[in-house]
Amino acid sequence: MTNQIELLITPREKNLGGFSVRRILPYAQRQMVGPFIFLDHMGPADFAAGQGMDVRPHPHIGLATVTYLFEGEMFHRDSLGSAQEILPGAVNWMTAGNGITHSERTGDDARKHPRRVHGLQSWIALPKAFEEIAPEFHHHTAESLPVFQMGEVQLKLVAGRAYGYEAPVKTYSPLFYLEVKMAAGSSLSLPDDYAERALYLIDGSVRIGNTIIEPKNMPIFTSGEKITVEALAPSHLMLLGGEPLGEPRFIDWNFVSSSKERLEQAKNDWKAGRFAKIASDDREFIPLPE
Repeated sequence: MTNQIELLITPREKNLGGFSVRRILPYAQRQMVGPFIFLDHMGPADFAAGQGMDVRPHPHIGLATVTYLFEGEMFHRDSLGSAQEILPGAVNWMTAGNGITHSERTGDDARKHPRRVHGLQSWIALPKAFEEIAPEFHHHTAESLPVFQMGEVQLKLVAGRAYGYEAPVKTYSPLFYLEVKMAAGSSLSLPDDYAERALYLIDGSVRIGNTIIEPKNMPIFTSGEKITVEALAPSHLMLLGGEPLGEPRFIDWNFVSSSKERLEQAKNDWKAGRFAKIASDDREFIPLPE
């Protein structure tokens, strides 16, 4: 790689029955970028009337989840009693802490019509001091998030702090997560106040130094380097990163922890039915993979 780019990730693609998902993080050579430990690019996927997504109830510990949509809608339910539609540009931020169960499905009304779903799903690992806090759920409308212009670049701060702005989303460690739309010929310098930074290109074409980045790729940038992104075409991308956590993280299925023993406990708890259930969605669940 160049001095500016430490690693270039090409996601692994999975077809989940007509629904395409690209797994970006974790990657064989890189588990995390700042506290971001999981990142999936889902879709774009077209559904006919009567069809929809059904991510059945499943558990999490030790992380926060965010589903960020560009198109379509999903409906979130969890064991705290939350029931919230996810719309494009809005943030549903669920902190799993010591344990939560949730589901994400196509809503009944949305299922009546043909539609497209496109977005990103990410997990943010919690610092050790907050891994076992009580679970929380917070919804933030698209209108509540900072949107600003830098030349011919439009930015939306999904979470964290960047470029002098702060999102209302409650986070537990220093991070930034931005949706960016660049006009052809425009350029943008990345925030340089975070140790770990990356870009995920959804559409378009950008150049960093002498390296051209094609869609569905993630360059992870070298710490301390000044990074300028040049748009060779109209481009849609996400910027993300933050400060690394102080100790390693382990992943097992939907669980993240600084302790392998805690992961085993969570697996046993799910298998034994000890996680709280979703009152409005308790007829089925995703079993622990054996």
